[in-house]
Order: sequence, then structure tokens, then C-alpha cells
Amino acid sequence: MSGAYLLVVLAVVAVPWADFVVTLRNTVLSGRSGGVATAGGIGVASLVQGSLVSVGVGALIVQSQPLFFALRWLGLAYLCFLGVQALRSAVRGRRDAASSARSTTSAHRARSFRQGFLTNITNPKMLVFYLSLLPQFVGAEAPFWTWLLHAWTLPLVGTAWLLAVAVVGSALREKLLQPVARRVVDAVSGLALLGFGARLALDRA
Repeated sequence: MSGAYLLVVLAVVAVPWADFVVTLRNTVLSGRSGGVATAGGIGVASLVQGSLVSVGVGALIVQSQPLFFALRWLGLAYLCFLGVQALRSAVRGRRDAASSARSTTSAHRARSFRQGFLTNITNPKMLVFYLSLLPQFVGAEAPFWTWLLHAWTLPLVGTAWLLAVAVVGSALREKLLQPVARRVVDAVSGLALLGFGARLALDRA
């Protein structure tokens, strides 16, 4: 694996996309366990996408216009759903005590994992990204394991980054849960998620 490929991966991971926003917000809402579960869901989804591209299924999905657009609009709907939830929380400006009390339960961790997984798996642009990036660094005749190694590097590095976000976010959680700060986090998260949804809708690729 070349150093150039690793530099590209690091550059991609460093950009705060929807996965960053969802991980940080769930960390603020549910503590480190919520952030870690979200990062895990995002990582698993990205591993699935990379594997699909490595075996050729990703290309079939991208080439199938009905399937690709269905996945795009499903992703758009889910991002908008999360965005509206965050904005409603910002408007209400209330911390749900009951939800906070359940933040360490397996059910809450499962919800965070599900949010992370769905945020990523419903984004067909990741398949397009893999399909455009990997052939630049992996030869067409390269063995399957070489494709898989390159495809899995991005989710592994990305998950490590999101786990770091969860750790740092949990350390700042009490400050971020102050009424004004919590409203700001919810409002910024909601607007960002709606913005990512709009970008997904307007992208013609």
C-alpha cells in the first residue's frame, strides 16, 4: 500500500462529514458509549461498502439507476429525519432526563449504532467514491485481498478517528450539556445534517 493512498485516506477522514456530526451529537447526548456505538455502526457500514466494491457488486449498484437513486433518496430522507430531530431539540431547549438516565443501556447503544450504520450505508456516494479511488491505486489484475485491504483501510482509519471524537466529546460533555451549549450543538448538527441531505439531493453523479 502506497504512502500516497494513505495520505488520501487521511485527508478524506479529516473532513467533517455527516458521520462526524452524528458521532459528536450522540456523544453529547449519551456519553462515550453512545459515541463509540455510533462510530462502530459507521465503521461496519463502510466495511460493507468497501467489500461490495471489492467483489464488483458496488459497480452494479451504481450502474443500476433505479437502485442507485432509491438508495440516494433513502439516505436523503434519513439525514433530513435526523436533522429535523436535532432542530426540534434545539427549539425545545430541554434535556431529556429520562433519556440521559438510559444513556448507558444496551438499547440506547443499539440505537446509536443503528443511527451510525444507517447514516453511512444509505449514502451511495461512498460507493462512487470507492469506485473512483481504488482503481487509481490497485491494478485491475490485483488479487482480491489487495482490493479488500485498500477498501478496508478507509473505514478502519475513519473509525479510529471517530472513536477519538467520542473520547474528546465525552470529556467535554458536561460543558456541552449546559442549556445554551446544548442548543447550539443541536442547532448546528441539525443544519449540518440538512445541508448534507441537500447536497445529496442536488448531486447529479
